[in-house]
Amino acid sequence: MSDRIFGVVCLLLAGFYIYSASTIELGFIETPVGPRAFPYIIGTLLALGGLYPILVPDERPDWPDMRGMIEIVFAVAVLIAYAFLLEDVGFVIATAFAAALLGWRLGTPPLRAAVSGVLISVGIYVIFHLILGLSLARGPWGF
Repeated sequence: MSDRIFGVVCLLLAGFYIYSASTIELGFIETPVGPRAFPYIIGTLLALGGLYPILVPDERPDWPDMRGMIEIVFAVAVLIAYAFLLEDVGFVIATAFAAALLGWRLGTPPLRAAVSGVLISVGIYVIFHLILGLSLARGPWGF
């Protein structure tokens, strides 16, 4: 039953996400990949992912123990902090810290998690900003 509830919540969230993306105002210059494309893709993937537990629920789902629940709460807190800090510190710095913290909590040693966080952040910045020309949050240092 909990699988189906989770699937319905995912579908509702996907619907809200896609609706919110549809309200994004388009600029005067039309590009092949507009600002709505990425949110539409994410919303569609979330909806498809939500359908699976509705259609194929697990008979006896395994719930995490208290340690697992604390890890989930930590991950959610990191993502919320990321959303709040993104505009103030910029995409590269915020993403590096978030990726490093999440990687560390997933079991990567701290130094490797920090290096991975920086590489992930810079890699995404290069692909999305420098190559594709998409606008990302600029921090106090301009990146």
